[in-house]
Amino acid sequence: MTPLRQRILKTSAPAATALIRLMVGGVFLSEGIQKFLYPAELAAGRFAKIGLPAPEMLGPFVGAVEIVCGSLLLLGLLTRLAAIPLIITMCMAMISIKVPILMGQEMWGILTAAAATLRGLADAA
Repeated sequence: MTPLRQRILKTSAPAATALIRLMVGGVFLSEGIQKFLYPAELAAGRFAKIGLPAPEMLGPFVGAVEIVCGSLLLLGLLTRLAAIPLIITMCMAMISIKVPILMGQEMWGILTAAAATLRGLADAA
């Protein structure tokens, strides 16, 4: 094996890291494929329903990013670089879907629980 190839394939990460990488890569790969198989439910249709701009372009783009980056994670190639677009995708999903849900009635329950927890931590200190 050449020194460059050894350097590329060598890892000092624990085995659990490989397991997590395989699971996360598999989820993103399957979700990306499903965005192409069921675009009305999982891609352009969903993006149009929540009001994202240009859903007919955004759906296939997000699907392609998930397929490419999920495959890279599964193969263990450029994992840190592949994680960046996936992190951006997940942050945008949380902002566009979860924040509006939290701004409803559920948000007050979360804020009340957080305030009670902080009050309990302050009393314990």
